Amino acid sequence: MRILLVDDNKTNLSLLTRLVEKLPDCVAIPYLHPEDVLADAPALEFDIAVIDFQMPVYSGIELLTELVRFENYRDKPVVFVTADTDTATRMAALNAGAIDFLTKPVNPLEFQARIKNLVALVDARNKLADKAEWLRIEVEKAVVELRAREEEIIDRLTIAASYKDFETARHTRRVGLYSEAIARAYGMEARACSDIRLASPMHDIGKVAIPDAVLLKNGKLTEQEFAAMQRHTVVGCDILRESKSSLLQLAAEIAGSHHERWDGQGYPFRLSGETIPVSGRIVAIADNFDALTSARPYKEAWSVDRAVAHIRERSGSHFDPRCVAAFDKALSVILEIMETDRRESLLSVPTSCIPVHAGCSQSKESFERCRRAISDARVEKNDGPLTVAMMTSPTTQNYELENQPTALQGR
Repeated sequence: MRILLVDDNKTNLSLLTRLVEKLPDCVAIPYLHPEDVLADAPALEFDIAVIDFQMPVYSGIELLTELVRFENYRDKPVVFVTADTDTATRMAALNAGAIDFLTKPVNPLEFQARIKNLVALVDARNKLADKAEWLRIEVEKAVVELRAREEEIIDRLTIAASYKDFETARHTRRVGLYSEAIARAYGMEARACSDIRLASPMHDIGKVAIPDAVLLKNGKLTEQEFAAMQRHTVVGCDILRESKSSLLQLAAEIAGSHHERWDGQGYPFRLSGETIPVSGRIVAIADNFDALTSARPYKEAWSVDRAVAHIRERSGSHFDPRCVAAFDKALSVILEIMETDRRESLLSVPTSCIPVHAGCSQSKESFERCRRAISDARVEKNDGPLTVAMMTSPTTQNYELENQPTALQGR
């Protein structure tokens, strides 16, 4: 324990130094001139200060007032040594920040007893501070672990959804990255952008409830089939919304709102304008852009220019104008993501199961067996005629059913 001693009397300073050095684990730091203390601050390190009340140049109170200007000295216990016993002197010292007094001439036994008590107090406080820091670090580690588990849950659920449709895994990954880029250009905080990237791949998780005959159909959907397809938004939201995880709650919000339209002609709730969560408005653009620029069994891939023009033309009707502006701002980043994904897809096929499960590296033979086994497992369910009620929005129905392959929102 480092004890700062400041006294302009050499005899007194020598006495205090010897008394401190007799205490276990204590080191004296003696100063004869208070101005020298300030000259060495704030590099000077000490745990307890013992300061003479009456000194030239700086009095004890003036010295303490200057010291506490430095943040690292504000919590240090200070003892004043004084020959004055009047109340005014002691109150002035207490108001300046002193916690104890010693009366001149200093009694060696009293001095050592007071310093021992202060050493014990400082030691206990340091241990408490160390424990608080340890606790803070442990809490941070727990939060990081919890976050990692949440991310893994989302990843596992996304992979599960991809077993019905091989293209889904890559699509959802791209949508996550596009959404993050748009959110960043929109001006959202870094943590919110990261959350959208992690949560948005779950936007189509509700498709696990859609019959394979509808989900995997190569041709145009009938009105009844499209009504069944619309259910994936509500189902996805229902799957995720009861979670206590903030990431899964965000994923539920996105699942339930990414097919809403700015003009209120979307589904499932026909929300409009800013009543649509901003996460859903952002993912709507990312999802639409990726769907347009990707080849599907029922359509060819559009060129980037055509897809961008399509989104710009629908600013203020289908899409939030601010989100479209953010999309334009982020377009260079989005194109880089597209190119990276294209190169990865060329490298990964046919030696792995991507996009079904990215971590499974197989030979070509094993890969083909894997695909056949999954395909054989997709037995069409004999659910009977579809009885799901159609949405009552003619605008949405016409847009979806009559303009394929332009309209991809139902897929």
